[in-house]
Amino acid sequence: MQPDTTISTGALRRATLVSLTITLLLALLLIRVLVIQTADFERYQKKVVEQLTTESVINAKRGNIYDSNGVLLATNVTAYRIFISPRSIQKLDTIYGLAPGTTARNIAAGLSEILGKYGVTYEQVLKQTTYTHYLDRTIARNVDEETTQKIRGFIDQCRYHDQIYAEAISTRYYPQESLASHLIGFTGSDGVGLYGLEYEYNEQLAGTPGKYITARDSHGNEMPYEYESYIPARDGYNLITTIDSYVQAVLEEQLEITLTESGAKNRACGIVMEVHTGAIVAMATYPGFDLNNPWELNEYSQKKLDASGYTPGSDEYIKLSRDLLLETWKNKAITEIYMPGSTFKIMTVAMALQEKEVTMEDRFFCSGSLNVLGTTIRCHKVTGHGSLDLTGGLQHSCNVTMMTLGARIGTERFYNYVKQFGYLEKTGIDLPGEDAGIFYSPTDFREIDLAVSSFGQNFKISPLQQICAVAAVANGGYLVTPYVVERITDNEGNVVFQQDTRIKRQVVNSEVCAVISEILEGGVSGDGGGKNAYVAGYRVAAKTGTSEKVGDNRDLRISSCVAYAPADDPQYTIIIMVDEPSIGSAYGSIVAAPYIGNVLREILPYLGVEAVYSERELANMSVQVPNFVHWSRALAENYARSLDIEIEIRGEGNYIVKQTPGAGALMEQSLGKVILYAGSDIPERTVRVPDVTGRTAAAANGMIINAGLNIRIEGTRNYLSGTGAVVVSQSPAAGELVPEGTVVTVTFRYLDETDN
Repeated sequence: MQPDTTISTGALRRATLVSLTITLLLALLLIRVLVIQTADFERYQKKVVEQLTTESVINAKRGNIYDSNGVLLATNVTAYRIFISPRSIQKLDTIYGLAPGTTARNIAAGLSEILGKYGVTYEQVLKQTTYTHYLDRTIARNVDEETTQKIRGFIDQCRYHDQIYAEAISTRYYPQESLASHLIGFTGSDGVGLYGLEYEYNEQLAGTPGKYITARDSHGNEMPYEYESYIPARDGYNLITTIDSYVQAVLEEQLEITLTESGAKNRACGIVMEVHTGAIVAMATYPGFDLNNPWELNEYSQKKLDASGYTPGSDEYIKLSRDLLLETWKNKAITEIYMPGSTFKIMTVAMALQEKEVTMEDRFFCSGSLNVLGTTIRCHKVTGHGSLDLTGGLQHSCNVTMMTLGARIGTERFYNYVKQFGYLEKTGIDLPGEDAGIFYSPTDFREIDLAVSSFGQNFKISPLQQICAVAAVANGGYLVTPYVVERITDNEGNVVFQQDTRIKRQVVNSEVCAVISEILEGGVSGDGGGKNAYVAGYRVAAKTGTSEKVGDNRDLRISSCVAYAPADDPQYTIIIMVDEPSIGSAYGSIVAAPYIGNVLREILPYLGVEAVYSERELANMSVQVPNFVHWSRALAENYARSLDIEIEIRGEGNYIVKQTPGAGALMEQSLGKVILYAGSDIPERTVRVPDVTGRTAAAANGMIINAGLNIRIEGTRNYLSGTGAVVVSQSPAAGELVPEGTVVTVTFRYLDETDN
C-alpha cells in the first residue's frame, strides 16, 4: 500500500509563512548590514575605534602674565597628580593569591597617611579602588615634590609600580602673591581662569590641548607602536600688561594706610591711568588676597566672620564665609558703584564752559542753600560761601554754584553730556564684571534731579567710569577706552595682538580743559579744597568728594579724590575711593587726598616726570644729612657751607667722631642744624621730644627747634598757605628722650576743608 504523500493545505500555509518570515528577517538583516556599511559606517567605525583605543590628553602649557617691565605676575610650576589603577590593584591579589581586597587596603592605608595634608582619607582611597572598570582614578592633585617623593618610596617599597602613579602636571603660580590680586585673578583646579585677566583672556592663555592615542587589545594590553598617534599641544599665549609692579605696590601701600587710619568698613580702591592712552598703570582694591591660596579668607574678612557671633560650622557661619569670600574677590574699582559727590563738579563746570553758559568773570552768591522748585537744597557749607567767581566755586566745592550752572545748562544738554562723558555705558575695559552704573532715564530727569546731580549726588557710577571722565578733561577732552593688556605674544616672542589707543569721542574742547586744569591746580597749590594732594615740584590738579550712601545707610559716607599731573601737561591720573570711613573725619580732603599726594610723590619721578621746583619750594625742601664722621673740622665746615647746612662742632679734637642727626637722615634745610662731635669723652645731651600734635606749622617748628631738635615735614608741604594745616602725627613720640639734634618727623594735614 502506497504511503499518503498529500500535503495538507494548513501545513502548506504554515511552511509558506515560516519561509516568508525567514526571508523577511534575512532581508531586514541584509538591509541593516548595508546601512551599517554605508550610511552609519563612520558612526560604528568610531565606536569600534573607541573600544580599541585610549586617548590621553596632553595639556597645553598655560601662558604667563607679565607687567609692563617684564616682571612675572603669573606662571606655571610643576606639581603632581597621584592616581591609581583599580584594575591592576585587583589583578595583584589574584597573581599572588591574596585575599580579595588585601592590596586595596594596603594602598589605602599608605596613601592616606602620606597625603593626609591634602585631605585624603583611607575611606576615599578604598572607594576609588573599587572602580575596576576605569583605567585610572585620581587620588590627589597639585601634590608637591617632597610629598611625591614619599609616594615614590612607598611604591618602590611595596612594588606597586603598576598600581600607583605620579604624573607631573603644571599648576598656576603667582610669584607676587597678593599684588594686583583683583586684577590678575586666578584659575580653578582644572586650570581654567575664574576671575580677572585669567578669566577674561582664558582662551588665549589656555592654548589647545594635544592627544596621545594608544591602541589596546581585547585584554586591555597596549598594541604595537604602529597603532599609536600623537597630536601635539599648542601652548597658550603670554599677556604683557600695562601694569607697573612698583606703581601697583605704592598704590596698594597707600590704600592700606588710609583704610587703617580711617577705619573703613567696606574696603578701599584706587586706579592710576595714562590720560592719553587709557592704559591702566595700577588698579587695586584693599585688602587683597593671596592668589596662591584664593579660597582662604584674608585677615580683613576673617575678622568680620569672627565678629559675626555665628558658631563655626553652622549654616549661617558657612553662608557668611562664602559671601565674604565672594566679596573679597570682587574688583571694587569696576564692579561696585558709588555716588561721586563733589568730584563730579569738574564735569558740571566743563559742560557750562563748553556751552558758553558761564565766564570766568561771572559771580555767584551762596547763602548756604538754594530753593529749587520749592525744595531747599543746602550747600555743604551751611553758613554759605558768600560771593564767588567760577574759580572759587569749584575750588571751594560750592553746591549753590553748581546748581546754578546746572540750571543754565538744562536737563536735556546736561543729560547728553552725562552720556558723552561715558557714565551711561560700560567703559569697555578688558576685565570681567564691570558695572555700568545707575542714572536717570531721559524722561524722568527733572529740574530737581538736575540740581542734585550737578554736585554728584543721587546717581551711581564706578571709580573706573569716573577716572575715565577725569582723564578726558586732563587730555584735552577725549574719552578713551581703558585697557590692561598691552600685547599678546607666543613663546617665541612674536606679537599676535597689539593694543591700540581707542578714542571714543571728544566731549569738550582743549581750551575748556586747560581752564579747568588751572582752576584745580590752584585749589591744590593755593587755598582750595585739594591742598592735601600737594606734591612739591609738581603741579597737581585735584578735586575731592564726600558722598552719602543713598539707598543703603544715609549716615555712611564714601570719601574720594581724583587728580592728575602735571596740570600743565597731564600724563597720569589717579583716583582713590574709601568706603565707609569710621575714624575721625569722613571728608575726601582728609581721607583720600593726602594719600593721592603720597602716591604721586613716589611714582611721578619713577615714571620719568621731571619735577620743577619753585623758589619757595626749594627754600622749604628737606636735605639729606651727609656723613661727616672721620672728616677734619675744616673740611666739615667747608662742605656744610657749600650745602648751606648749619653745623655746630662740639669738642676740641681735629676730627669728627660722631654726629646727630646721623648720615642719611632728612631734615628741613632752612631750619635744621647738624651737631658734630670732635674728640673723645664729649657728653651727649638728651632732650625730651615735645608734643606738637594738633599744632600749626609755626608752632610746631618753634617748639621742635627750641628744644634743640631738627624737623622734617611730611604730608602736605605748602603748609604756610591757608590756616588749616596742623600736625596729625609725629615720630619720635612726645615725651621720648633723644639725643640733641635728632630729627622729629611731623605730618601735616589740612583739617579746615570740607567737601560734599
